[in-house]
Amino acid sequence: MNAASVSTLQASDGGAGVPRHVAIIMDGNGRWAKARHLPRIAGHRRGAEAVRATIRAAGELGIEVLTLYAFSSENWRRPEEEVSDLKGLLRHYLLAELDELANNGVRLKIIGDYRRFGPDLAAMLDNAVARTADNASTTLVIALNYGAQDEIVRAVRALAQDGVAPADIDIPAIAARLDTADLPPLDLLIRTSGERRLSNFLLWQAAYAELLFVDTLWPDFGRDDLFAAVADYGRRDRRFGGL
Repeated sequence: MNAASVSTLQASDGGAGVPRHVAIIMDGNGRWAKARHLPRIAGHRRGAEAVRATIRAAGELGIEVLTLYAFSSENWRRPEEEVSDLKGLLRHYLLAELDELANNGVRLKIIGDYRRFGPDLAAMLDNAVARTADNASTTLVIALNYGAQDEIVRAVRALAQDGVAPADIDIPAIAARLDTADLPPLDLLIRTSGERRLSNFLLWQAAYAELLFVDTLWPDFGRDDLFAAVADYGRRDRRFGGL
């Protein structure tokens, strides 16, 4: 199935069309590795290949924003060796993929407190964001050391620091202070591996997003899976509380 056929299917069904903003909870790397009697880092490495394929597929589909949950604020509870491996994999990914992202017009954005990863990695991320800042094809948002509850707390604190009166606090005021303030609304949130929870990811943004839970482990997720998810989204009737 190609992008044209997906669009035709959606149009004929009177569905929602191609989502502008898709987010993915990339789950199942560890289970993928365990099933193959491999170390967990092998699953994370294979997961990085799935990231590459998914970014390319998002570009084919014309998705404006792809947000990936790469490292949650709770992931620090994992063994120190695994956290170190994940940091090393992120560093390797930036070195290996930045040229392709830049050449393909992908703009990189980071949400979450990524500076906790240390000054060297933070500097690499800052450089990648700056290098791709003027790109306009697809925006790739990587959530690093991110937690939605923390994001909402930070937004509320910003309101207080800005001296906003309680009577003036409304949905737009809070949304303008979230990490995603400059992004279109979230349309579709996908979670892989069969788990059916949001795990503190984009809780505010997901208020009216379509949710899709798939059994595929993240390392096995690819182009066809994203195309199928978009086709499913395109057949849905989004009413936003109306009739």
